[in-house]
Amino acid sequence: FCLALIQLHVSAVKSDNLQRACALVREASAKGAKVVALPECFNSPYGTQYFKEYAEKIPGESTQKLSEVAKQCSVYLVGGRSIPEEDGGKLYNTCTVFGPDGAMLAKHRKVHLFDIDIPGKIQFRESETLSPGNSFSMFDTPYCKVGLGICYDIRFPEMAQIYGQKGCQLLIYPGAFNLTTGPAHWELLQRGRAVDNQVYVAAVSPARDEKASYVAWGHSTVVNPWGEVVAQAGAEEAVIYTDIDLKKLAEIRQQIPILSQKRCDLYGIEMKK
Repeated sequence: FCLALIQLHVSAVKSDNLQRACALVREASAKGAKVVALPECFNSPYGTQYFKEYAEKIPGESTQKLSEVAKQCSVYLVGGRSIPEEDGGKLYNTCTVFGPDGAMLAKHRKVHLFDIDIPGKIQFRESETLSPGNSFSMFDTPYCKVGLGICYDIRFPEMAQIYGQKGCQLLIYPGAFNLTTGPAHWELLQRGRAVDNQVYVAAVSPARDEKASYVAWGHSTVVNPWGEVVAQAGAEEAVIYTDIDLKKLAEIRQQIPILSQKRCDLYGIEMKK
């Protein structure tokens, strides 16, 4: 099946972002995409100072638009971190997924908050305004089961391993790495998660905006279970397409059967919630 990643140029105007995102979903659908993914923070600037201002409840304006366009285009739509979600007085970094009938199939709240301090490079603390999610998020399609993470979640291999154990063959990470972590780890982490678990990994970023307070790396990418980059954008706004070949995935798992060769008598990883 065809997967499309929308590397959107995000502005400070929520309505413009929503309109542009929906237009690109329609474009991707017209070109045959069956699963379409938007980037982290696609409808607001990325930064702790913006989260409260742009926050919405779910369902709300942004998720309603995503539901409508998913149904109109008959696609599975991964809504990036569509919005900072407000719920019970707390804010979450939340990704929603809608099916071809417009129904919400999953709601993933970012599990690992992005709190880093690299001297002379970047300091960022999502926990100043956001609360963490406490659950794994998966959804079924007629093609395969899909596991969800958001950006920093990709750095925690245990999460991807749980998804693999649960039968996921594609992992999607809306993300927004920066100009420090992006060149060093963006592609490396995707290739690592793909090879470790013999799955496809897709990570979709906003386009780079040099004038933004937080400058995203871009380079939305799809990696196959062999660890090969099969599609990649540059820094500018773009839609990239790739065929997710589940036959190839099955062949790789047969040739190198690591999933059946794990020493579960010696070690294991479990999902607690």
